[in-house]
Amino acid sequence: MTQGINVRQPVQPRLRECGGCGLLQTVPSLRPGMMAQCVRCRMALFSIKTHPLGHSGALTLAALVLLIVMCVTTLMSVQTAGIVLHAGLFSGPEELVRRDMAVLAIVVVFVTVIAPAIKLAGTLYVLVRLNQANPPRHLRSVFSLAERLRAWSMIEVFVLGVFVAYVKLKDLVQIDLDVGVYALLALTFVIVWADSALDRELIWNRLTPKPIVDAGPRPGNPGSAVTIGCEVCWLVSTFDKGKQHCPRCGHVVHPRKPESVGRTWALLIAAVVLYIPANYYPVLTVMQLGSGTPSTIMSGVEELLAAHMYPLAALVFFASVAVPMLKVFGLTFMLIATQRGHAGWLRDRTHLYYVIHWIGRWSMVDIFMEALLGALVRFGSVITIEPGIGAVAFCGVVILTMFAAETFDPRLMWDSVSSDAKRRRKGGS
Repeated sequence: MTQGINVRQPVQPRLRECGGCGLLQTVPSLRPGMMAQCVRCRMALFSIKTHPLGHSGALTLAALVLLIVMCVTTLMSVQTAGIVLHAGLFSGPEELVRRDMAVLAIVVVFVTVIAPAIKLAGTLYVLVRLNQANPPRHLRSVFSLAERLRAWSMIEVFVLGVFVAYVKLKDLVQIDLDVGVYALLALTFVIVWADSALDRELIWNRLTPKPIVDAGPRPGNPGSAVTIGCEVCWLVSTFDKGKQHCPRCGHVVHPRKPESVGRTWALLIAAVVLYIPANYYPVLTVMQLGSGTPSTIMSGVEELLAAHMYPLAALVFFASVAVPMLKVFGLTFMLIATQRGHAGWLRDRTHLYYVIHWIGRWSMVDIFMEALLGALVRFGSVITIEPGIGAVAFCGVVILTMFAAETFDPRLMWDSVSSDAKRRRKGGS
């Protein structure tokens, strides 16, 4: 990276809209290592990193190499009754396709390979091209795509699924860890490090070397102007009312997410409906000596408890039961409070929303574990583990609740309170 990119100058004061409560505020000058918080809801607005972008580029390149290594090597090997089986990253999806669960296989490949690869390659491409005096405009779209894929890149979740599968299998068959697992562990560490070190604020500033003039209202019609913060690159601009695009990243901007409450309710209800078959039908079936033992989510937790695997049982219960219920009840509470204009616990509700938004992806642990078990344990009449249709329904629950969290706009909770207060004042006057 060029020296100009690595130089850390104090970030000048700027206008920023809080994504949690919608408050427009001027953030003072910040130095590296400092973080700005919203003065109203106390959510983080942005932070200035101490690492140079060359450091982030090296980590991103290392992560991309480790991802390739993980894709072309085997993760684990199992043997029993003289039969040896090897499983790589694609073995689980292949087994799902054989079981007529191609949709679930596509989801697994997307969140463990496609999304991480696009995210890493896109970020690396942007960091390399930042060397140019005038970075090409298309880098903004590339970086925007890489950032939006962060929630769907689930390498950190996948490593937990591998761990759960390993613990469950070690008492059934002889199991050995291969090169792919060590590459996966290193990849998880490097990805977390790279994400925490990447200075997104500096990248967006470098991608727009010339100051962007706000797309202000047309002369003679000042009453139509609205000030909007972009949800992708955080730039605050003034627009005429109507469909507009961010002048920096090109993302369509809205004062608030369109039809947020209605869309979130629809996605949440669909998730609740799917959660019934996800718990009723087996997520996997253990076939041993010709007889099968179907296992639902809760029966799987009970089996782990009976085997005295208490930490593993707690992990599966948390990921497969507690997290989905937290998302459903948490979002329902926020929706009702928003529609009723409830003024209590606004700051707590905002923090709860971001917890729900972050934690939703970890429910995929069960899906990854079941895919690996199905690929590793195929020993004919001796012992075979088959993924069940309940896993497809549960995967639908995870995805729908993630979309519901994305669709809900926490700023509406604060808007509903101020709107209700205005109506009360108007009614009392």
